[in-house]
Amino acid sequence: MNEIGSSIRYPRRLPPLLSLRAFEAAAAHLSFQRAALELSVTPSAISHQVRALEDTLGQPLFRRLTRQLALTPAGQRLFDDLRMGFDVLEAGVDKLRRPAASQAVTLTTNTAFAARWVLPRMEAFRKASPGVELRLHASDTLVDLARGDADIAVRSGRGSWPGLVSRELMPERYAPLCSPMLGLKRAADLPKHQLIHCDWQPQALAPAVWPRWFREAGIAPPRGRAMKASGLSFSDETHAMLAALAGHGIALLSLTLSAEELRSGALVQPFGPALETGSYFLAVANGRENEPAIRAVWEWIASQAAAG
Repeated sequence: MNEIGSSIRYPRRLPPLLSLRAFEAAAAHLSFQRAALELSVTPSAISHQVRALEDTLGQPLFRRLTRQLALTPAGQRLFDDLRMGFDVLEAGVDKLRRPAASQAVTLTTNTAFAARWVLPRMEAFRKASPGVELRLHASDTLVDLARGDADIAVRSGRGSWPGLVSRELMPERYAPLCSPMLGLKRAADLPKHQLIHCDWQPQALAPAVWPRWFREAGIAPPRGRAMKASGLSFSDETHAMLAALAGHGIALLSLTLSAEELRSGALVQPFGPALETGSYFLAVANGRENEPAIRAVWEWIASQAAAG
C-alpha cells in the first residue's frame, strides 16, 4: 500500500457548509435579504445560519446596525478567507462542467479516398476521440505538410516523401468492376461493353488505366479509335464508380474504395488481373508525429485500415 493510501484521514473541523455559504453571501451583500435572494431562501433562514455559525465560533461576525450590517474584525477575516476558498472551489467545479476544448486536426487526402473511406467513418472517430475535431481537406493536389497547410495526410504512392514521417496503411489494387446486370463474365466479351475511364494525376507512379490493363492481361486493346475515345471518361473516380453502378460500362476501380459495393453485390469483379498502384500511407511532418491530437487521428486511421 502506498503512503497516501495508508495515511490516516482525520475529519475536517469545519462548521456546516450551509452556515458558511449563508455567512459568505451575507458578508458580500451586507444584507440578509439580498443574501437570501442569492441563495433562494428566506432572510430568516440566513439569519438563523449566521447565528448558528457565530455560536459555533464563539464570537460575533456582524455588528447589527439599524437597517444595516457591518462586519466585525473576525467577520472580515473569515469573509476574506471564505471568498478565496469558494472562488477556488467554484473554478474547480467549472472545469469539470466545461467540456475540454477541442483540438482541431486537418486531414488531407484525395477526393476519392475522402468520399469513399474517410467520410463514412467520421462519426465513429468523433465518438472515439471527442476531444479532437477532425477537419477533412479533400483535394487531388498535394498540400505542403511541412508548411502547415494540413496536419496529417493519407497519400497513395511509395511512401517516400522528404521531410515527412510515413506509415503504410494498405496496398492498393485496381480491377475491372461493373454492375452484375451487364452479365459480363469473360475478358473476351469486353469489346461488347463500354469502357469507363478516369483521369490520373501526372505524378501517379503506376496509374490504373485501360492501356496498362490490356498489356498486363495480355489482351489486344480495342482497335480503330483511340483508347480513351472508346468509352466514357471522368476526372473523378467517384463519378466513374457511379457510372459503373448504373450499368453504363466497366471501370477500373479501387478494390479498397469499392469494398462496400463488392460486399453488397452492387458491383462485381468479373475477371482479372488487378493492377498494383502502390499503397496508401499516413504521412505527417517530421517532429509532429507525437503531438497528442495528431497521434489520436494517426492511431485511429491505422486501426481502421487494419480492421479492413
